Amino acid sequence: MIRLVVYLLFIALVASGLGWLADRPGTLNIQWQGYDIETTVFRATVMLAVATAAAIFLWSVLRTIWHSPAAIGQRILRRRQKRGLEALSSGLIAVGAGDKALATRYALQARKALPHEPLTQILRAQAAQLSGDRATARRIFDSMLTAPDTEQLGLRGLFLEAEREGESEAARQFAERAVRANSKLGWSSEALFDLQCKQKDWADALETLSLLKRNGLIEKPAFDRKRAVLLAGQAQDAEENAADKALTLAMEAHALAPDLVPAAAVAARILAGRGQTGKAAKVIQKTWTRAPHPDLATAYAYARIGDSPRDRLNRVRQLAALNSHSIESPIAIATTAIEARLFDEAREALQPLLDERLTQRVATLMARIEAGESDDKGRVREWLARAVNAARDPAWTADGVVADRWEPVSPVTGALDAFQWRVPVENRDSSSATVLSERLEELLAISAPKPVNQEPAAKAAPEVAAQPAPVRREDAVDAEAVTVRPEPIKITPQPAPAAKPAEVAAVKPNVTQIDAKTISPVQRASEVSIVKPAAKAEPQPEAIPVPKEVAAAPRPAEPAVATTPAAASSPAAVTPAAQAKAATPAPKPAAQKTGTDAKIFVAPRAPDDPGTDENDDDSDTGAFPKRIYRAVN
Repeated sequence: MIRLVVYLLFIALVASGLGWLADRPGTLNIQWQGYDIETTVFRATVMLAVATAAAIFLWSVLRTIWHSPAAIGQRILRRRQKRGLEALSSGLIAVGAGDKALATRYALQARKALPHEPLTQILRAQAAQLSGDRATARRIFDSMLTAPDTEQLGLRGLFLEAEREGESEAARQFAERAVRANSKLGWSSEALFDLQCKQKDWADALETLSLLKRNGLIEKPAFDRKRAVLLAGQAQDAEENAADKALTLAMEAHALAPDLVPAAAVAARILAGRGQTGKAAKVIQKTWTRAPHPDLATAYAYARIGDSPRDRLNRVRQLAALNSHSIESPIAIATTAIEARLFDEAREALQPLLDERLTQRVATLMARIEAGESDDKGRVREWLARAVNAARDPAWTADGVVADRWEPVSPVTGALDAFQWRVPVENRDSSSATVLSERLEELLAISAPKPVNQEPAAKAAPEVAAQPAPVRREDAVDAEAVTVRPEPIKITPQPAPAAKPAEVAAVKPNVTQIDAKTISPVQRASEVSIVKPAAKAEPQPEAIPVPKEVAAAPRPAEPAVATTPAAASSPAAVTPAAQAKAATPAPKPAAQKTGTDAKIFVAPRAPDDPGTDENDDDSDTGAFPKRIYRAVN
């Protein structure tokens, strides 16, 4: 509307001007180069306007012809850009939709239309990733590093590709380069911090965490917690070898996160070891009110060196009063009371937990109380049986993994501060029998009674796994090495003089033959069987009782028997001394003097037998135990 008004005003102005000239006629004479031109002013004005318009028109035509190639090129370029933008838009939509064929096609179109556009390279890389062509994607991201405006984009792409392929070292290098290029980028600093935590590089992780704090990329509570966890991990690793450094780190971590149990436990143990009981108690009390834990109770009980069990119990009572609602308080009291052998107090402390809060640890403590107070094995078995079906106790858990010791990072994902003190989640796919057996094994490992003295190996046949290789041992008399083949040594019975009473020590009835497939070379080296020929089956005599004083009589020294591999397989290769020793018959009672004579074989005590013989007094001198003789048929 405004333009129309302006146009009408312009036309009216021109018309009024021409009318003004028409009302004032005049003559205009022009003499130039011999020409004499005479006309009116009005006509001259109209001719001047027409000439000016013609000149402008001709200039426009000539200018258009002069600039026509560039105009044509610009028009083609604009059309190409339009097609490229449309391809980019459609390609990104295809990538988001997961259509790899359409994304690849649009990526090719965008590359032809806009080859140097950063968005084109992004589309090509994402299309290659969608198609599974990792090499092409890495090559595209690597080409982006040459341009300053696309360097960060290329580094991020290469970092993601390295993480997908599990190349943690390469991913860390790309993240470090991105941090050096621009430390204010959140992804590069956070990614570098996570990688350093996974690799347990605590020192570099602390520096990166401080960088995040300076750039405002992390809040103060999160910064304090993560720094405390890193310091606690360093203190836990340096506790044994560098106590001063571990104490400094643990105290700083305790100040940043008072509820962090590992930091408090490390600091308390070191302080208690140095005799600073008061400071250790303050550290434990501060953490116990926020996060009770068995390690804290143990460190508090043994904070003062030289305390009696009752003194430790009094200290634990004070600690438990600070957080009486936690299950760890009565358990700590009961554990210390059992050590002090105050079973009534231990039972009283656990009584509120027996109905609705019974756990495996509580049931195991009740079994210890029954065993220590009355030695009632039936009650002990009853509590152990209840422990199998009781609820599990809290443990250090991270990503489904249960660990005996706290760690700063998860062993599965490498996430920082993943371990939590809580009840583990059981696997529902496992059968109830498997779960019960695992629980029973855990409880038996915790509360198994001390093993009692077993019978000597001479009275019970040892079970030794068969070994194909020869065994070398020390002889009982002259300590010469004897090589024994896996095959048993068979000795043909021969008449021998009457047995000497001093050579008889024990009786073993009904031993006929030892098979090489069912007995190990170790047992074969300790027992040499005397086997009768199969064609001459003779009745077996009853066992011959041996008086105690005869069995305990010392045996005279005998020459060593060396058996080579060739001689061990042949009965004729046995030395006469060995045949006489093996064929020596045992004395018979009067009712059995007629019949087949009994044969004697040598059975030295096994090397791992503690020995319970009355006259076995060679242990102090270091000599090999005495031989034991057995009478066989």
